[in-house]
Amino acid sequence: MDESTNSRDELRAQIVEVAAGLLATGGRDAVSTRAVATAAGTQAPTIYRLFGDKNGLLQAVLEHGFAKYLAEKPPLDPTADPIADLRAGWYLHVGFGLANRELFLLMYADMQPGKRPAAAEAGLAILRTRIRNLAAAGQLRVTEELAAEMVQAAGSGAVLTLLATPEESRDARLADAMFDAVVAAIATADDLGPDRRRGSKPGGDGASGAANALRANLPELEMLTDGERHVLGEWLSRITQANA
Repeated sequence: MDESTNSRDELRAQIVEVAAGLLATGGRDAVSTRAVATAAGTQAPTIYRLFGDKNGLLQAVLEHGFAKYLAEKPPLDPTADPIADLRAGWYLHVGFGLANRELFLLMYADMQPGKRPAAAEAGLAILRTRIRNLAAAGQLRVTEELAAEMVQAAGSGAVLTLLATPEESRDARLADAMFDAVVAAIATADDLGPDRRRGSKPGGDGASGAANALRANLPELEMLTDGERHVLGEWLSRITQANA
């Protein structure tokens, strides 16, 4: 990489940092090309040359935000209790959102359908791994795909609800209650307290947990062909869906 490329990358990173700062203090409306150029000590044409337009700049800030988010995520621990591991990720998500209001809104409320940033995909992959660990332990009663979507929707929904509420009026119990509710919906009854077992299908959770545990470990069943693993995976998903 030559010196001019280095200078271009450094300038681009500086502008993104400046834009992120303006976003944090003034919201999306504060991130105009003129304001960013002035704060970064450059000219508006430079913004257009590096990012195309304001939307391109905001997309770069979005990627920057997700990278910051990923850097704060607790490391995956395959030996940890999967519910506790999921809880750690949940509270980091909530804490990040409350500490970075405007960035979180840009990341989750303004994301364009079908255009999830690469860093967002990386974050979702971490969540899916945590769900896979829950399944492998026989503690998941719905499909991994549905569980990941439920956790993501509930977590982001909780943060957006809290952000829409004046800080002095927020109920600090909301995040706890939402986590307990989503875990009650995705985890097997044996892993919940006695007060949360009511309403589950007799024997259903056990079958779902066993099916999800086997499905999570399909890649290790080397005695089966790829086709056999695929068919078995479909059967196990049907068992889980029938007992959800």
